[in-house]
Amino acid sequence: MKRFGFYRVGCAVPEVRVADCTYNKNTMIELIKKAQKKNVDILLFPELSITGYTCGDLFFQNLLLSKSEEAVKEIAAFLEDKEITVVLGVPVKVSGRIYNCAAVINKGKILGIVPKIFIPEYNEFYEKRWFSSGKDLEENRPIEYAGQEMLMGNNILFCDAADREFIFGIEICEDLWVPIPPSSRHALNGAALILNLSASNDLVGKREYRAELVKQQSARCVASYAYASSGFGESTTDVVYGGDAMISENGTILTESERFLFQSQLIYADVDNEKLINDRMKKHSTFRSANNANNEKYDFVEFASGQDKQEIQRTFPKFPFVPSKNSDRNKRCEEIFNIQVTALAKRITHTSTKALVVGISGGLDSTLALLACVKTCDKMGIDRTMIKAITMPGFGTTDRTYNNAIELTKRLKVSLEEISIKAAVMQHFKDIGHDPDLHNVTYENSQARERTQILMDIANRDAGLVVGTGDLSELALGWATYNGDHMSMYGINSGIPKTLVRYLVKWIADNSLKDVKDILYDVLDTPVSPELLPPDKEGNIAQKTEEVVGPYELLDFFLYYMVRFGFRPEKIYRIAQISFKGEYDKETIYKWLRKFYVRFISQQFKRSCLPDGPKVGSINLSPRGDWRMPSDASMSLWLEELDSMIK
Repeated sequence: MKRFGFYRVGCAVPEVRVADCTYNKNTMIELIKKAQKKNVDILLFPELSITGYTCGDLFFQNLLLSKSEEAVKEIAAFLEDKEITVVLGVPVKVSGRIYNCAAVINKGKILGIVPKIFIPEYNEFYEKRWFSSGKDLEENRPIEYAGQEMLMGNNILFCDAADREFIFGIEICEDLWVPIPPSSRHALNGAALILNLSASNDLVGKREYRAELVKQQSARCVASYAYASSGFGESTTDVVYGGDAMISENGTILTESERFLFQSQLIYADVDNEKLINDRMKKHSTFRSANNANNEKYDFVEFASGQDKQEIQRTFPKFPFVPSKNSDRNKRCEEIFNIQVTALAKRITHTSTKALVVGISGGLDSTLALLACVKTCDKMGIDRTMIKAITMPGFGTTDRTYNNAIELTKRLKVSLEEISIKAAVMQHFKDIGHDPDLHNVTYENSQARERTQILMDIANRDAGLVVGTGDLSELALGWATYNGDHMSMYGINSGIPKTLVRYLVKWIADNSLKDVKDILYDVLDTPVSPELLPPDKEGNIAQKTEEVVGPYELLDFFLYYMVRFGFRPEKIYRIAQISFKGEYDKETIYKWLRKFYVRFISQQFKRSCLPDGPKVGSINLSPRGDWRMPSDASMSLWLEELDSMIK
């Protein structure tokens, strides 16, 4: 199975016996065995895990230093035929000095020794009494340790021999707490995973601060960050070590340990290296600029990853544009609505427009656009009658959507005009020689263009501005009539995907415009449709968008991971099966994924000439902003991979 950039990173918190290297070694080997069974690629142990962190002046005892070296040698021998990389903490004596170090071991070989740089002087554990700073080593140097030769130094990074984009760097405990941690330099030189071996004691409130440090550093470095701190068994003469461990990815904690256990424990998570590298490449121009200014010399040491061996054990939200927690979702909806309102207010002020012209159909998108207009007028102190809501019944209009549109505009006290397009479109069919019984694309698009012409002309008549209703998902799919609903004078919904439109309208109904809540809830319950084909015999909507282009929850999922992170089709297909397990089988996911790529690539010409509209999230398809793509790009590479997936 292909890796697709996923690496399983583990943090082990062993129960230790202070200064008992044999016991600690055996405990660590048992944890390594457990990690192997979980297919962990890289396993991190705490600071000075071979000896225990709280040995005090026993670090000056040559016997302890010698036994810790023997223990590392035995762990290396144990790992000779294992597909796992282990990073452990050990005191290392070099040139008459002792350094607090991390040893990186893979396939029986000690790949490198990385010393701690920032040594605390005034705390409960007077570490500078025993250890020298890695700053003493001006450059990486070869040393002999545990019967092997390897590099020791501050500027060593470790990369996967099978994927040289996967690089990890190391810092130790206090290194994270300084203004510019070593991990910042490591990240600028390519490390997308940082491992921190720590021994941070527990005080009231300290854990929350630690977690924020880890999250913020992983976000600043656009990296994954694994942190493992000492636990049960360390001396409690003056302080307690609770065994805090966590794995964060770009500001989000993926997993964390339970503190204050009286036994060893193991946590692990699958980090997505490909996503991080793409984010650095595409979104973080400041990251690239900082990298250009960094001229430090690093040595890169390869390790064997033992790739392509595990299923992904990670969740991917089905609705990546929508926060999963209600509290977060409400905050997000409020922020998005404020962005829309502020954007429209600026456009009104700049153009001195006398009317906001909105085509209102009784569907979700036009409802959201109307609500944004209403809230903007309220906030600017403008009478709502400035809003010209135009309902334009056609051949596919149903009573449900028509009645909702009429009632909504009346209750909101906006201006309402009803203009049927049937006669005009029939005349147009006659003019171009189209048979009205032929319900093809000409039949549908003629109606959409007629509606847009009416809106534009009313805007001219009333010195107004046509407010567009199309959303981000429709733009991605090209699900708009060129020079029909595709066009407006300001696309207020252009940055909001369909799955988020639904939550946003619900939030407005529940929190902002409660007097029309019942209508908004019925709009939410109405099938998504352009209503360009006649209703069925019962008068219900016959043309349902999701039956043609696919379920929007799938399409928005595809859109997010394709545009935001540049994932290839096979990876999106794989993670979609995880997220939608039990809802869509793999054949259905494949069907709509292929259709998504065909539509997305072929419909760029519609996005190349979009009207202005506000960006509200991490993805926008404006040709002046986030997405710049030729309208005549070939889709063959993507279709070839898609076709190869089912052979």
